[in-house]
Amino acid sequence: AEQASERYNDARIELDELKADLSSLRSDEDREDTSLDRVRSQARDAILRQYAGTSLTAVGEVLAAGDPGEFLEQMSTMSSYQRLQQGLFDDYRTGLKELSIRRDATSKRLAQVAETEAQLAEEKAIIAEKLDAAEDLLGRLEEEERREVLSRDAVDRTAGPASADDAAESEQDVASSAPASGRGGTAVAYAMAQVGDAYVYGAAGPSAFDCSGLTMMAWAAAGVALPHSSSAQYNSGTRVAASDLQPGDLVFYYSPISHVGMYIGNGNIVDAANPGTGVRVAGLYSMPFVGAVRPG
Repeated sequence: AEQASERYNDARIELDELKADLSSLRSDEDREDTSLDRVRSQARDAILRQYAGTSLTAVGEVLAAGDPGEFLEQMSTMSSYQRLQQGLFDDYRTGLKELSIRRDATSKRLAQVAETEAQLAEEKAIIAEKLDAAEDLLGRLEEEERREVLSRDAVDRTAGPASADDAAESEQDVASSAPASGRGGTAVAYAMAQVGDAYVYGAAGPSAFDCSGLTMMAWAAAGVALPHSSSAQYNSGTRVAASDLQPGDLVFYYSPISHVGMYIGNGNIVDAANPGTGVRVAGLYSMPFVGAVRPG
C-alpha cells in the first residue's frame, strides 16, 4: 500500500508538471494564432492591392519615368514591394507550420494528462484495496492473536519500548542526547513535534502525514523545498554514507524506494510509519536501509 502511495505521490508531481507545461503550450499557441492572424491579414491586403491594379499602376509609373535616376529609383521601389509581398507569404507559411507544431504538442500533453490522471485513480484504488485487506485480516484474528501481532509489530518496527509513557520518555532522551543545529535542527524539531500524529496516505499535515509528507513539511519549516515523494526526495540532496549521518538527514528504505524517515541521532529516526502506528521514533535499521541524503 505504501509503494502504491508513493507512486501516487510521484504521479501527482508529474501531473502538476504536465499541467504547467500544457498551460505554457496553450499560451504559445494563442500567441502564434494571433501572430498568424496578423500576417494573414497583411497577405490578404497585399493580394487585394495586386488584383486592384496597384502593381500594374507601379509598372506604368516606371515605364513613364523620363529621368534615368527616377527610373532606377522606381524600379527599386517596385522590387522592394514584390519582396515585401513574398516575405508576407513566407511568414504566413512559416506561421501555419509553427501553429500546427504547437497544436500537436498541446494535444500530446492533453493525452499525457489524461493518462496520468488514470494512473492516479489506479494507485489510489490499490491503496484502498491493500488497507481494507489488512484491516479485514486483523479483524478476523482472535483478540489474543491481535495483541500478539500488534505487539510484535511495535517491537520489530520501532525497536522501542511498548508503553506510550516509556516511548515518550525515550523520544525525549533521543532528542536531548542528539542535539542538532541549523536547518537540520529546525527540520528535526518540526518532525519530532509531530510524533503521535496519524498516518494518512497522501497527507502532509497539519495533524496527519504520510512518510514523504512528514519529511517534506519538516524541511519546509527549515526553508528547503522538497517534493512530496520518497523516490524524488532521494534524488534531491547530497548522498551521505550511514557512518556520516547527521540529524536532519533523510534515510530511505526498501527496493524500489517507498519509505523515507529523518535521522535524529544516536542511531534513531523519526518517520510516519503506517496507518496503525502513525508518526513515531524508530531505529535506523528497523527497516531495509537503502541510503541517505542531506537536503539543502
